Amino acid sequence: MAMVMAVSFERYGRLYYLDPAGFTPHVGDKVLVPTDGGTEVAECVWAPAWSDDDIGGLPRLAGMAADADLDRDERNRRRRAEAKVAAKRLIKQHDLPMKVVGVDFLDRGEPRRIMVYFSAPHRVDFRDLVRDLSRSLDIKVELRQLGARDEARVQGGIGPCGRDLCCATFLKDFEPVSVRMAKDQDLPVNPLKISGACGRLLCCLKYEHPLYQEFKADAPRVGATIGTPDGDGRVIGHNVPSDSVVVRLAASGQTCKCSRADVCAPRLAHDDAVKSGARATADNATADNEEEPSSDADT
Repeated sequence: MAMVMAVSFERYGRLYYLDPAGFTPHVGDKVLVPTDGGTEVAECVWAPAWSDDDIGGLPRLAGMAADADLDRDERNRRRRAEAKVAAKRLIKQHDLPMKVVGVDFLDRGEPRRIMVYFSAPHRVDFRDLVRDLSRSLDIKVELRQLGARDEARVQGGIGPCGRDLCCATFLKDFEPVSVRMAKDQDLPVNPLKISGACGRLLCCLKYEHPLYQEFKADAPRVGATIGTPDGDGRVIGHNVPSDSVVVRLAASGQTCKCSRADVCAPRLAHDDAVKSGARATADNATADNEEEPSSDADT
């Protein structure tokens, strides 16, 4: 068991898990979190608690935020807001097809600089924009273009499931997703149904795909004739979450739901072997074991 806590740099933003390192912050307290650019102020959203999972390698909390840290964080927030307003104004003046997604102010190290993240439908020549923006803010400015998925991650939002976007809360890397995954899960191949806020395929198509692959590898295909505890019938559908198949009975025409274990190939092969006498049932095996001592006694 280990102690773990969670912090967030932005309200309703991504959660980062830390080792409390002996500190006991409460929910809402400002704490110092180690980053690549030094310690930054974040808000505790999950107080330290014991975790049953064996979690190792978590970054350690740097400490509680002091007044000087809070003042610096507030100055940086104001500077980022000013840079965002200036960037939008100059983009409009230069008539560039750009959308400002986020701004970061790096005040540690030399030279200090402002990072402006933007999205665009194609490559943009922003050399004049960088020059005017640097002159307006009196600081070095760098612009970086983001793709559709990274844009959704930075901005955040609500997915079609009604929850915060996975990429903005807990996903670290984007794994490849294909339309084949949607087909394997019997989802309608409709872009409006299987696309996320970024306009790309839903990342969550990857979550349950291995489960569907495992199910279809063992379960009888749709249209196959199988035997069920209620009689023979034809498979008309699969229900992967409940690990069962839907069967229309030949005798009555009614539909029933059968567990995959009752109709899968290994189980049917076992039942056929028992019927043919090639494999003993549990009752027969028990009876044979009980007869062995008596035969020894007769000898």
